[in-house]
Amino acid sequence: MPDGLKQQGSMAVKTVIVVQARMSSSRLPGKVMKPILGKTLLYRMIERLRMIRSEAQIIIATSQESADDMIEQEASAMDVACFRGSLDNLLDRHYQAARQAGASVVLKIPSDCPLIDPAIIDEALDFYFTDPEKYDYVSNLHPATFPDGNDVEIMTMDCLEKTWHEAKRPLELEHTTPYIWENQDKFRIGNVLWNTGKDYSMSHRFTIDYEEDYQFIKHVFEELYPGNPAFTCADILNLLEEKPGIYNINARHAGVNWYRNHLDELKTISSGQTKLTVG
Repeated sequence: MPDGLKQQGSMAVKTVIVVQARMSSSRLPGKVMKPILGKTLLYRMIERLRMIRSEAQIIIATSQESADDMIEQEASAMDVACFRGSLDNLLDRHYQAARQAGASVVLKIPSDCPLIDPAIIDEALDFYFTDPEKYDYVSNLHPATFPDGNDVEIMTMDCLEKTWHEAKRPLELEHTTPYIWENQDKFRIGNVLWNTGKDYSMSHRFTIDYEEDYQFIKHVFEELYPGNPAFTCADILNLLEEKPGIYNINARHAGVNWYRNHLDELKTISSGQTKLTVG
């Protein structure tokens, strides 16, 4: 079937993965274009997204700022669709990209997750598609249990459109999905827990926001990619057990997330917590 299309009963369902990326990251500008084994970090991430077995179209959603021309150029070089929209209203950018692509089901995979395990994305999609009428939104973040940087959020286009119409607060527009998981009375929400029974979400950091994160990710790729480009989350954890020095590169940032700056605005976080709980 065409890119991203999946037959669900008598209907064709189009799944679209939207990857938000821009050069103007406040903490580490240009992080998505940093080099990893001769390619950009964004390239390495898209490479991993293409390893999922589920049918899905990938779209890179960037801003209209001239600084992001190079992201559009990188998308073209990778033969990936690119949508350009609002710099600061990421909800609108996410919605417009999905709408333009004709999506039925939309995934939000952050561009700062270049170590994301394709099997974890498939696991979340399998959970959703087992009973697609049951949920409007499924993630592995509420509560989170996987190592940080394996973030998967799945929503129906109807759910995203309702959110686009109703969300008004700056944090809802900037972070795309808070309106959904903050309004459990309006949406049917599901969550995928790590099947190991462990919770490494606050102790293991596979995402990029700081220079130490980049050095950590670079070391992981250099250790694992040459022998196994499709290395898994388990492979990374085994590497960190064998070489704890790599774990320590960015350990001081483990558990750091954007939620901590909005504790007084989010109903799903109690005072003093830095981890979301839904349900």
